[in-house]
Amino acid sequence: MVSRRKFCASVAGLSLYRSMVPAVCEAVASPGIDNLVAWQSGDWPWWRGPYFNGIAEAGQRAPEVWGPDDGVIWKTAIPGRGHGSPIVVGDQVLLEVADADRRVQTLQCLDRVTGVLRWETIIHRDGLDVKNNEKSSMASASPAFDGERFFVNFLSGDAVYMTALDRSGKSLWQTMLTKYVNHQGFGSSPLLYADLVIGVSDNKGGGAVVAMDRRTGAEVWRRERPAKPNYPSPVIFNIGGRPQLILTGCDLVTSLDPLTGEVQWEVEGATTECVTTTVTDGERIFTSGGYPKNHVSAVLADGSGKLAWENNSRTYVPSMVLHEGTLYAVLDAGVAICWDSATGEELWKGRLGGTFSSSLVLVGDRIYATNEEGQTFIYRASRDKLEIVSQNRLGENVFSTPAICGGRLYNRISITENGKRQEYMVCVGQPG
Repeated sequence: MVSRRKFCASVAGLSLYRSMVPAVCEAVASPGIDNLVAWQSGDWPWWRGPYFNGIAEAGQRAPEVWGPDDGVIWKTAIPGRGHGSPIVVGDQVLLEVADADRRVQTLQCLDRVTGVLRWETIIHRDGLDVKNNEKSSMASASPAFDGERFFVNFLSGDAVYMTALDRSGKSLWQTMLTKYVNHQGFGSSPLLYADLVIGVSDNKGGGAVVAMDRRTGAEVWRRERPAKPNYPSPVIFNIGGRPQLILTGCDLVTSLDPLTGEVQWEVEGATTECVTTTVTDGERIFTSGGYPKNHVSAVLADGSGKLAWENNSRTYVPSMVLHEGTLYAVLDAGVAICWDSATGEELWKGRLGGTFSSSLVLVGDRIYATNEEGQTFIYRASRDKLEIVSQNRLGENVFSTPAICGGRLYNRISITENGKRQEYMVCVGQPG
């Protein structure tokens, strides 16, 4: 177990590091976030971006117009198939890959400037024969980076594993989170907190949330989960003056102490199967799911168990974003919608078109929403109406969520070439 003394020393060390390196930002810069892990300005270091909530770093710019021959800085062919989103750190772009031809699951590193493959590390062999939902893949999670190490989660065979690698791709350690009885696939990404890396492996055989020492992979604490299928990535918010590790799904909304795994509160505020990573407005946790019922709900995070509001919208796969008291979502069926986060009042909704799996990303006052057909709708984060700024298409098929940082957009797409599906990693922006 991590001692309080060790934890305080870790926080003190981070504070000293940040004071010495002005370019390093901290996750607590965004209201509600308290992960105590430094990240570099201009990067997208883990799932849902620097603030863990789909919001790009303050002051970032992003491309708003592109196409197959317009604004593409580089495009690199990727073997196999994966729906996990990339991360971008320093001069590296990282993504998980499942290559059925070679029967391997790998972490690939591309050069951020040129897109050239720098290295590839094989994480697992011969564990891909798992029957998934057609919208899932055997590489559906995102890596995470703590400034020294990359962390990746994979379902391989009948178990879920977390692996740590150094910046050159050398494997450092690997830990099995749990055995895994597959239902629809696996896509939960690693979460960083203080000295810990945390993984969740909800499944029909009985899952767990597991915290490990980032340096060694040694288990620090484990909390068993209900034997139900569920898919979200965990997230930590600072609400009510304390850090809360939030888990949604398995018919519950659960708050754990991220240092110890102890339950802080738990209520029946979600459906069984969820996919989205939750967001908060500082008072409420917003959960959405799609089986056995469609729902979006707001649960008070004070431990009272009170359900502030709920509706039956189907926001099953794309994660939402929250901005200035407004909760924005895109329904799986291609309808953009927003609610007042406090009351649940619907402020507007409008059809975008297509089917959505990619999560929303907010850059300034612009929301980026990409459908499965490769079309990205950019619209204003406004409480008044749906105001589309631009529509851009790239590729024929997109399931992953873009990383938007340093003035550029990075995402994986697929195109049919010679009758075969071919994935690419693309970088969109202005030259220079």
